[in-house]
Amino acid sequence: MKIIESKTSEQTLLFGEHMGKKISKEICLGVSIALNGELGAGKTTFVQGFAKGLGVSEKYYITSPTYNIINEYPAGALTLCHLDLYRLESVVELETIGFDDLVDDSHIIVVEWPKILKRISFKFDIEINFKFDEHYNRILSVVASGQPGSNLLSKLFL
Repeated sequence: MKIIESKTSEQTLLFGEHMGKKISKEICLGVSIALNGELGAGKTTFVQGFAKGLGVSEKYYITSPTYNIINEYPAGALTLCHLDLYRLESVVELETIGFDDLVDDSHIIVVEWPKILKRISFKFDIEINFKFDEHYNRILSVVASGQPGSNLLSKLFL
């Protein structure tokens, strides 16, 4: 596990961009990232930087897909799939939104509010937990799962 302190939204954005560049550079196919944290903790800000680092065109404005559930953005040969599963109430709804179609080597999946996926034992490569400290700095705990996630995490912090 790695801990990052982010004192500003810009630092959260830059960390996301750094991670996106590393994934793009390493040609990490089929990566999945879970983002946990309360409202306003920086999850979408992280995704905005991540998308930039992956090479998503700046013509796309990255927002949380609160009502769309899934926003997809082309990133070279890959597609960034940004999901917000806050509104889903049952595992059955995952089929309705076509989640299974996203799980392949051409998609990088970043999920806000991933709790429902844990119910089906979906394994994320990286999990980032966003919390505030007593000074309202964001504390990001980055945890890897499995060998691909561990490899990626080690490359992020060289």
